[in-house]
Amino acid sequence: VWPDGVTPSLLEEHQVPPMPVERAGETRRVLAAVLKCCWADQSADPWPGEPAPLERVLDTYRALIGRTDDLMRNWAIGALRRLHDSAWVVVAGGIVSLGPRCALWPVESHAVLKDLVRRIPEPERRAVPVVPDAGLVAAALPEPAAPDQGAGSRAEPGVAEFDDLLSGYDERRRAELVSAFMVVEHAAEPVQEARFAALRDPALRRTLTEMLARRGRTLVQQRERWISGYADELVRDEPPGGGPGESERAVLTLVLVHSVAIPRAEGLLPEDSWLSPHPAPVDELRRHTQLPIGELESALRALRHAGLVTQVKAGEEAGGYVPGPQFHRLTPEARRRLQEELILAAGPDTPLAVAVRARRAAR
Repeated sequence: VWPDGVTPSLLEEHQVPPMPVERAGETRRVLAAVLKCCWADQSADPWPGEPAPLERVLDTYRALIGRTDDLMRNWAIGALRRLHDSAWVVVAGGIVSLGPRCALWPVESHAVLKDLVRRIPEPERRAVPVVPDAGLVAAALPEPAAPDQGAGSRAEPGVAEFDDLLSGYDERRRAELVSAFMVVEHAAEPVQEARFAALRDPALRRTLTEMLARRGRTLVQQRERWISGYADELVRDEPPGGGPGESERAVLTLVLVHSVAIPRAEGLLPEDSWLSPHPAPVDELRRHTQLPIGELESALRALRHAGLVTQVKAGEEAGGYVPGPQFHRLTPEARRRLQEELILAAGPDTPLAVAVRARRAAR
């Protein structure tokens, strides 16, 4: 709980903005699905509850939002990762449990939570499972710790993997490293290094880079601002998460052509910028796609949820779409690859496209 009656208003007093949760609505819905699956005995407190298989949680989330596509699964997995890292849930070995932060729910809120759980629909089980949920949970849970395990041992989710990196620091430095790790992973925009000691100090920043590397991530610098992105070697070897579908990729390409490539060719954008103040109008997207209108709108909606495009207004005009905050997370090599792909998509027969293909063939 907050110490000595302190509340989040302390952030306002020090003029420090609270850290936003990326896709907060999606994350709340996934937490609700976990609560539905793990709070089986509502005569008891929600926490610690009962563990539940990951697939059951995903089925409950599908029933809650009414969608079953693969992109929805990617959103849910991303939300579970954020909830795990912030201790709202614990995900291990395909099993999901309520995290220790759920123990802080006051008793007065339990009635509201029970009403929420009652209103969440039961998932449709596609077939009778060969192994019941209880059997899956029992098989995946670790063996109880040996009695002689040290009293100071830790079992905190998401922290134990960094113990060897953090053990050489005092408690304050450890907290600074964990804070910087959380913010670069979950902030929608790059953060100022002046706000975090682990970003300002080269030694701490090197440790932070090693922490991110263990999850296939890397630090991305934009002048004096930092954010994390996928490591280039991971993207080359195995694209993470599957990515958007064919329709979403086609629509994203259209948005990039009209909001970035054309303004850049007209000298309205810096050479290396993937963020643009020039929205691609919806009418323009409809004119230049062969997708049905319904499929176009569905793709734009999916891209917005994934943070790949943002809808903006332009005064009295209808506005349009620009690249979303995920483009902050591109490494220099990823930016170069995307630039080449856009060249090949927008002008496959141009001399520049021929040069790109020749350079790739030489590599």
